[in-house]
Amino acid sequence: MSSTAGTGQVLTEVVRMLVDVVGEDFLLDLEVGPGTTFNEDLALESIEFVALAERLQGRYGDRVDFAAFIAGMDLDQIMRMTVGDLVAHIESRLQPAGV
Repeated sequence: MSSTAGTGQVLTEVVRMLVDVVGEDFLLDLEVGPGTTFNEDLALESIEFVALAERLQGRYGDRVDFAAFIAGMDLDQIMRMTVGDLVAHIESRLQPAGV
């Protein structure tokens, strides 16, 4: 198994983490994809962001530092952040050095 993951795999893993964080019942009427926003579509609360960060840390280790990722954003960027933005960040952190 490769240490890098493709877009589909990372997206699937992030969606699985979101189901764990917000609950499957909440996501029944929502198809989560790259354009899904954390604020407007998922209505993630700060404690849920913390839970997501913990899951990302558990899955990807120090390579994906969610807190550092959002620390570089202003409030408007955080409010508009999509699942696709997070997936792109994860993929960029999983790339082998020099690629």
